Amino acid sequence: MLHAPCTVDLNKVMLIGRLTADPESRTTPQGTQVCTFSVATGFRWKDTNGQLQSKSEFHNVVAWRKLAEICGQYLRKAKKVYIEGRLQTRSWADPQGVKKYRTEIILDNMIMLDGKPEGGAPAEAPSTNPGNTIPTIEVPAEPAPDDNIKVEDIPF
Repeated sequence: MLHAPCTVDLNKVMLIGRLTADPESRTTPQGTQVCTFSVATGFRWKDTNGQLQSKSEFHNVVAWRKLAEICGQYLRKAKKVYIEGRLQTRSWADPQGVKKYRTEIILDNMIMLDGKPEGGAPAEAPSTNPGNTIPTIEVPAEPAPDDNIKVEDIPF
């Protein structure tokens, strides 16, 4: 009896880090909201001489639709955030014809970790933990962009 090979794939990213700049929000020509931002994560360790070392990694994040709108409205530079999503690499040719690549995290979920935004929490801020001082935004995973949205349509 032969069994078909079983494969299990997992493409899941979970990070806690700080935004390196304010998010950039745009709308595709088809009217779909998209928001991009970068998150820095740090790692510290002691080397063999006992000296403290540190290294930062920078992650490109893309949010679509309602989650893009929320990120653009509530996230700000240097704020701590938990993000959850999947890795995706896209490619394009630059004006000289050189092929370029960019690996991004396509956002499925986001939780703000820095407490109330300056000036208090916005009245309309979605929250799954009312009464808690840390605003939390959890948006159900949205489907991938429609097939009719192409990389060329993204205005960045």
